[in-house]
Amino acid sequence: MTWLAVRLLALVCALALGGCEREMRRFTTPEANTSPTENADRASTLQPAIALTGGVRTAVKNVSPYDDNAYAVNQGKRLYRWYNCGGCHGLGGGGGMGPALMDSEWRYGSDPASIFATITQGRPNGMPSFGGHIPDDQVWQLVAYVRSMSGLLRKDVAPSRGDMMQAGPAENARDKASPRPEKPPSPTPPGAPR
Repeated sequence: MTWLAVRLLALVCALALGGCEREMRRFTTPEANTSPTENADRASTLQPAIALTGGVRTAVKNVSPYDDNAYAVNQGKRLYRWYNCGGCHGLGGGGGMGPALMDSEWRYGSDPASIFATITQGRPNGMPSFGGHIPDDQVWQLVAYVRSMSGLLRKDVAPSRGDMMQAGPAENARDKASPRPEKPPSPTPPGAPR
């Protein structure tokens, strides 16, 4: 083989290996990133199906095991539809009841641990507690997908357009948002109509 052919072969091999992690399909759950016991209370009494008693697990580290895995992020997109997250959040632009997920305003935080807590513990005034109803691994896939909706993941990991009408650009075509806390609502003065 010539020197040029060897270099070309090495380049092709390097490119092939570089793309492997992005599309890797894991058939085992990555290292657990949740507490071994249910150490947090539910912030919402709303729950899907039969209400569970007790607390929920929390994230041990503020890292999503799937932020760099395109397959898992796409699984999160599928789960978003399956668990009817769009019923409240729409296609990410908000649906009236739930806040938008594709903008830069995050009421409870945009980091992986905060989104995990929102899904598992729920939030007062609306967000149900899904802890114990959805396996932790699927919650982490949802976390990765929700983060992709506002451009917080690399473009080569975020899913492209879905098979339905889009309310906005595909996740991998969105600019990265700079998350900031949402402004709390101003208190209603005494005696004012609600």
